[in-house]
Amino acid sequence: MKPLSQKTEGFTDSVIRRMTRISNQYQAVNLSQGFPDFDPPKEITDRLKEIAPYGPHQYALTWGAQNFREALARKQEHFSGMQVDPDQEIVVTCGSTEAMMASMLTVCNTGDKVVVFSPFYENYGADAILSGAEPIYVSLNPPDFCFDPDVLEAAMRQEGVKALILCNPSNPSGKVFTREELLIIAELAIRYDIYVITDEVYEHILYKPNTHTYMAALPGMRERTIICSSLSKTYSITGWRLGYVIAPPEITERVKKVHDFLTVGAAAPLMEAVIPGLNFGDEYYLDLQAHYTHLKELFINGLRDIGFSFVEPQGAYYVMVDISEFGYENDQEFCIDLARKVGVGAVPGSSFFREDINSYIRFHFAKKDETLYDALNRLADIRKKM
Repeated sequence: MKPLSQKTEGFTDSVIRRMTRISNQYQAVNLSQGFPDFDPPKEITDRLKEIAPYGPHQYALTWGAQNFREALARKQEHFSGMQVDPDQEIVVTCGSTEAMMASMLTVCNTGDKVVVFSPFYENYGADAILSGAEPIYVSLNPPDFCFDPDVLEAAMRQEGVKALILCNPSNPSGKVFTREELLIIAELAIRYDIYVITDEVYEHILYKPNTHTYMAALPGMRERTIICSSLSKTYSITGWRLGYVIAPPEITERVKKVHDFLTVGAAAPLMEAVIPGLNFGDEYYLDLQAHYTHLKELFINGLRDIGFSFVEPQGAYYVMVDISEFGYENDQEFCIDLARKVGVGAVPGSSFFREDINSYIRFHFAKKDETLYDALNRLADIRKKM
């Protein structure tokens, strides 16, 4: 038999999804894979019930149903201040995972380079490789996960650099990039003629005083920014797989074609059902922020009482916990033992770092109060069990 693709021979399975399977195996509280255990807004699920008998059940327009794109454009304009053309600047995708992949395939030629901040969501490196590009990693230095502008510039001025991937608010670190940091990135992107592909799925999950600045809204960045996002986190519908790309028309036109050949289109009934959520007023997003602030405080205060050292998140719903005290050289072994002996699932931090760092694990706290209390109770005597 002829050999399989060289692009994928070095791939492993997703460590995040693997840790969910391990959590299930040991009946652990799963704080690894980032999905809520509470319901979506009732307005959305009620709408799904209404349309279930009569649809739409067939293909929507490839790049997204018209009423969905119009509602999304209004929401995006409200929060970012940017006018968005629903017909020429939006492509609806099967989750933000496809949005990122379609964007990378749109931008990159074989041999191009893509700058990725480390730690990073595990898909980004694979996306670059599948696109034929080489990922170039720039460190976000713990514990505050700030970058060195000189190191970033050295990466961006390399020959062949085509794009930079920016996750903001960041998974896994919970970092929210400041406006000043984003202006540095923007200035370098303009100077070296680089696209910025943003992952903004946590744009509405922020902790005061942190605020979200849209890269595309900064001076000179609208024409070179490709926004990738989804509705999964904002409306607690991770299984619906509704994502989108927002970009200038000449980029979107190419993304449409890539998307068509990847998945044809997103689920028509789900696009219809989520429109009430896209039409929510500001109160929903303030309540969402208050809800996640409560969960964050509950969980990190519990971690603090147990004596863990961690990096307090500024946004998203993850916390990076330092496990140096336990003496493990391999954080994956630590996470397996944590699930097996303590009954709590986490993700080894090394799966997010390009650097040789094995001293962090990632918990997520998008769970009901009782789920988090259960996890904290199990973690309370971790030093006896590990």
